[in-house]
Amino acid sequence: MPPIAASEITPEAVWLSRRRWLQQAAALALGAGGLPPALAAADASRPALPAAPNPEYWLSNKQTSEKDVSSYNNFYEFGTGKTDPLEYAAKMQTSPWTVSVEGEAARPRSFDIDDLRKLAGLEERIYRLRCVEAWSMVIPWTGYSLAALLKQVEPTSKAKYVEFVTVVQPGNMPGLGDRIIDWPYVEGLRIDEAMHPLTMLVFGVYGKTLPNQNGAPVRVAIPWKYGFKSGKSLVKIRLVEKMPVTSWVKIAPREYGFYANVNPGVPHPRWSQATERRIGDGFFAPRVDTLMFNGYADQVASLYAGMDLGKNY
Repeated sequence: MPPIAASEITPEAVWLSRRRWLQQAAALALGAGGLPPALAAADASRPALPAAPNPEYWLSNKQTSEKDVSSYNNFYEFGTGKTDPLEYAAKMQTSPWTVSVEGEAARPRSFDIDDLRKLAGLEERIYRLRCVEAWSMVIPWTGYSLAALLKQVEPTSKAKYVEFVTVVQPGNMPGLGDRIIDWPYVEGLRIDEAMHPLTMLVFGVYGKTLPNQNGAPVRVAIPWKYGFKSGKSLVKIRLVEKMPVTSWVKIAPREYGFYANVNPGVPHPRWSQATERRIGDGFFAPRVDTLMFNGYADQVASLYAGMDLGKNY
């Protein structure tokens, strides 16, 4: 039997998380009612953050329930299980909070969370986000285009990419003990992707401030890409000249590329991405066709004109 390359071996933490995911998905299929106690307690303390819907990007799809969006998450700083963020994220300290915007910029500076919220009028957009297991959600994020923030620091001509860095709080994040990721979590975009109006700086969901497990107090949302691209609980945004080495590319470059565009025509090495299930429809619900660029092809396809999306995955 030929030896198996180390790069082809799935890390133990990953396959354990997938086993836990299957168990949790089965529980979702049984339709447990009511808010989990941890979610109910956290929800009661979240201030309102109202916003007017943006009709340009509003989707007619059925909205995912707040319970599912707030209790079924990937946030590996708190553990690899889908319910670990709900269980452990309450300990994360979100005040005071600053975000440093630095690098290739004429006016780099730090913003506290109140400054960020006041920077542009908040607007609500319904986004459809999918994670790597081909589940999807329809989520009413509240925020504004990231471009509004980047324009404040005046990117230089050398700013070709934007790198996002997530907070590290060792005493409050039990998942940091796992060696699956070289912390902090890092993601990135090309500058033109970051400046696109659909790339959103997010402060709230369902008309209230973000809960910790969803990336409080500020995150990004990039609706035409898979969910792992949308960094949570951001503390640094860097404008850089070279493509950043993002966390999942560093861990498994054969499986996770820099672009991570939703593309049903390019299968993941271990599963098809042509169809998906919707969270809340039940584990045994029929799968539906995955849409190119997550349904936003009219808005974003021009960003990738001339590119081979099978190689630039």
